[in-house]
Amino acid sequence: RNSFESGMAQLGGHATFLDTSMMQISHGESAKDTATILSSFGHMIACRYCNWGLGNKYLREMAKWSTVPIINLQCDLYHPMQALADLMTMQELFPTTKRLKVSIIWAYATSHKKPISVPLSQILLFPRYAMDVTLAYPEGYDLPDWAIEKAKKNALENGGSFRITHDMEEAFRDADVVFPKNWGSWVKNQSTEVVDDYIKTLTGWKCTEKMMKLAGPQCKYMHALPADRGNEVEDSVIDGPQSVVYQEAENRIHTAKAVMALFVHDK
Repeated sequence: RNSFESGMAQLGGHATFLDTSMMQISHGESAKDTATILSSFGHMIACRYCNWGLGNKYLREMAKWSTVPIINLQCDLYHPMQALADLMTMQELFPTTKRLKVSIIWAYATSHKKPISVPLSQILLFPRYAMDVTLAYPEGYDLPDWAIEKAKKNALENGGSFRITHDMEEAFRDADVVFPKNWGSWVKNQSTEVVDDYIKTLTGWKCTEKMMKLAGPQCKYMHALPADRGNEVEDSVIDGPQSVVYQEAENRIHTAKAVMALFVHDK
């Protein structure tokens, strides 16, 4: 949210922040009414709604009635702005994304049951830039079948590759970029419980110095932040020389400005 508010200010515009406590949604206002009214007040609407099974449907309902663009700041299925910032960062770090070995890896965390939107957006976008993408996760943390099939199709059509493994070490080995990040088991288990007996057996799914050595000195560590330090990743990795998380975070404002400028270039 802050990247969009700051970006809008840098572009010479003004952003108004609203949450449910400041609106009538909690009193039953429909997505139709919200979108219709807010679209008469400005040039675009940016919305985040991550509740499983509801978020993307709500954004699409808003888009149906809005007369201005709806920007998805994150929903239960997608986080397009994070994926764009990730892409920009890799384009800055490497001479080409073609055949870049990128591993999206599930990592242990206990803070909350996180959305699948970040890894899902990454597997859909990265193969379109001819990357060799590996998705690694323990059994039970699957992404939707339709997303997997789309990722394979994008890889086939654009000269990259896409594969799945349940072996963390295999995903780290010789990777150019790693994204070790937790996501919830929403597809298989829709309980909101964060810690259960099964996840307690997965504490070894952590980005450590040992894992980074498997990848090699050229490998970059990336994360959407905030990271669950000590669970998802060791401090020595996220604060180490292979980490580019702050460059990645900064690129959120640059990609936000680009998207907003695209939508209002003729205003």
